Amino acid sequence: MTALPGPVSPPPRLLMGPGPISAYPSVLRAMSSELVGQYDPFMTATMTETQELYRQVWGTANEATLLVDGTSRAGIEAALISLIRPGDRVLVPVFGRFGHLLAEIAERALAEVHTIEVPWGQVFPVSAIEEAVVRVKPHLLALVQGDTSTTMLQPLEDVGALCARHGVLFYSDATASLGGNPFEADAWGLDAATAGLQKCLGGPSGSAPITLSERAVEVIGGRRRIEAGIREEGDEDAPDFIRSNYFDLGMILDYWGPRRLNHHTEATSMLYGARECARLLLVEGREAVMARHRLHGEAMLAGVQGLGLVVFGDVAHKMTNVVAVEIPEGVDGDAARSAMLVDFGIEIGTSFGPLHGRVWRIGTMGYNARKDAVLQTLACLEAVLRRHGASVASGGGVDAALDVYAGAGA
Repeated sequence: MTALPGPVSPPPRLLMGPGPISAYPSVLRAMSSELVGQYDPFMTATMTETQELYRQVWGTANEATLLVDGTSRAGIEAALISLIRPGDRVLVPVFGRFGHLLAEIAERALAEVHTIEVPWGQVFPVSAIEEAVVRVKPHLLALVQGDTSTTMLQPLEDVGALCARHGVLFYSDATASLGGNPFEADAWGLDAATAGLQKCLGGPSGSAPITLSERAVEVIGGRRRIEAGIREEGDEDAPDFIRSNYFDLGMILDYWGPRRLNHHTEATSMLYGARECARLLLVEGREAVMARHRLHGEAMLAGVQGLGLVVFGDVAHKMTNVVAVEIPEGVDGDAARSAMLVDFGIEIGTSFGPLHGRVWRIGTMGYNARKDAVLQTLACLEAVLRRHGASVASGGGVDAALDVYAGAGA
């Protein structure tokens, strides 16, 4: 008989890739807290607290601000499947892998999907988005803010206004950007936005914060259908109901709202973790957290350049929290990444599609947006590059990062 395995005992890792990242210790502690029933007064009070915390994180007064149980992709799918009717036109500007994902999910929701594209490493001028909106006349515009596959940050500030001018719903996936880069749901005119915990928010994957405007809630409400087993007299039963049960935001809103209508059993430990992620961000201060990501991102950027690495893409539109660098000629990218992990316990990322095997992606986000993590990663990367035959300046990466810190008084 095969011996049973012992308790789970993961090796120590410094996760410096594009996500997931190392969680804040207090988030992990929160997740180990005592469980309570899903309608326990403590549970419902914690849900309400979490909603208010995430309103501040998102920069919104939206009543419909809550969590979808599941990874960030669960939030994306809940938003799109609930806002898109079969046959609706959806416009997706694609500048990396995750734009393709939005198009894929919209297609599965039976939308008529239209895409526009720019080369990976670039973003869209607002004029190009407006031209496509005028031409396509979509019901919904689905736009990634920060795409970690390319490390680019798409400007959103003027997109909401153009969507309002043309009567288009505006959804953004902020999974990789929320917390480390500016995001103002109300000021920018978002109708829906979703994220995950595993990037700048500093938690584990498994909970998807979402916020919905009144207009989005109205669209969802027009498709409301309550399950027969819990439906009461007078409850809506729209013929054009949302074609998913688990991702039906109408029922999820009822679960999180005053009615507390049963839909699923809330993932209690993930709720605790999500609450702590938001609490930590707000205790430090939104602007301070973004400034911290900006500082350590600039130090990492200077460091990889100090090692002689070529940065991929339009640096002027790079996210604060991740940088992509070209793998030097003659270096086996996968072998070098493996050496970082096996020899030094540090994870950095590869990429997808046309960038697979061409770039490494190095993150500085959440708990790992800190000086010691940046310097340790750069020092170890220098050692690995040298052993793999690359010509690098001795101490060049660490010295360049330290110059950034010195200039900032850090």
